[in-house]
Amino acid sequence: MPPENDPAARATERRRRRHRVWMLALLLALGSAFLIWQKNAGVRADGGSQPPAGQQKGGRGGKNQAAAAAPVVAARSHKGNIGVYYLGLGTVTPIYTVTVRSRVDGELMKVYYQEGDMVQAGQLLVEIDPRPYQVQLEQAEGQLARDQATLANAHVDLARYQKLLQQNAVQEQTYATQQATVGQLEGTVKSDQGAVDAAKLNLVYCKITSPITGRIGLRLVDPGNIIHATDTNGLLVITQIQPISVLFTISEDQLQAVLRRLAGHERLRAYAYDRENQNRIAAGMLATVDNQIDPSTGTLRLRAVFENQDQRMYPNQFVNIRLLVQEKTGVVLVPTAAIQRTTTREFVYLVKPDSSVTVRPITEGVTQDDETEITSGLSEGDVVVLTGVDRLQEGSKVKAQIAEQGSAAGGGKRK
Repeated sequence: MPPENDPAARATERRRRRHRVWMLALLLALGSAFLIWQKNAGVRADGGSQPPAGQQKGGRGGKNQAAAAAPVVAARSHKGNIGVYYLGLGTVTPIYTVTVRSRVDGELMKVYYQEGDMVQAGQLLVEIDPRPYQVQLEQAEGQLARDQATLANAHVDLARYQKLLQQNAVQEQTYATQQATVGQLEGTVKSDQGAVDAAKLNLVYCKITSPITGRIGLRLVDPGNIIHATDTNGLLVITQIQPISVLFTISEDQLQAVLRRLAGHERLRAYAYDRENQNRIAAGMLATVDNQIDPSTGTLRLRAVFENQDQRMYPNQFVNIRLLVQEKTGVVLVPTAAIQRTTTREFVYLVKPDSSVTVRPITEGVTQDDETEITSGLSEGDVVVLTGVDRLQEGSKVKAQIAEQGSAAGGGKRK
């Protein structure tokens, strides 16, 4: 059978054609890739190499080196002051919190405050119906007047019996009995006076005043309700806001340093920061230290007092406390962001006068906010890299922009 009529031969021929088409496509792709590589590598069509872009434009190697310098942001080390702080978690706690209750029974007649008001000590808050106690006062005063009259009469009789006794005109027993009667009536009068004073005190209790200066919370009882002195719930709650305190904890290892300064009559400053520990809320003073360490946590509670004039601190608010126990002066400081760390050491990239960098091992001291004390490894005025360190290694050329001045420098002079 002729090949053109053989089905197997025709299938073989089709496979060969497809194979040639794929081989041709592969050769074209390889050729295109080679031409692109030649262009990027700066190779001429005749096999020679093109000069670098910097030499094509200017023909000078200096500009090529400048283009190769890595741009970085740097900062100068400087001398300054930095504080040693003990950090603690705290809760804003009022120095005084009072639940106001009634001392007498009766109907709540009037309320003289609004919820959330700031009230002063002695300010009238609520009034209870005084009429029942006014009646009691009048009854007690009437009883007192009657018994006082009886006592006065008994005194007259006693004086008369005394004269008669001197004249032997009355028995001594009669005189002694009258003396006892006078003493009994004097006791009755004192009891009546106590009843009068109690009735007057109840009238005073009908007008409830604020025992402290502070902020009133939500009203617990509305006017018109009958209240009792034995009620477990109060009428309202007053919380002292100014000043206010914060209870916070420090480690027991830090206690001795605090006690030494308190023994030296130093007043330690405390600063309250928000929950994120970013924004300072208030500044105050350490007031006192608790008398025992919590054995379960190994911490000790302290109380710091804040004036809270702007009322940014609120009872039960969570805050971060920084207790200043020492202030170092004239130490070398660098931005904390400039410090690089490994598992075994800390170092910085120091920019040398020739605009190259070198790895400089350092020893850290105290850190405060975004600055860190350097106890060894750097001197005042050294330039260290802040950002762009991921592209650097020993001897790398950099084009440093000093963060403080916002101008390019490679170990240049301070403006």
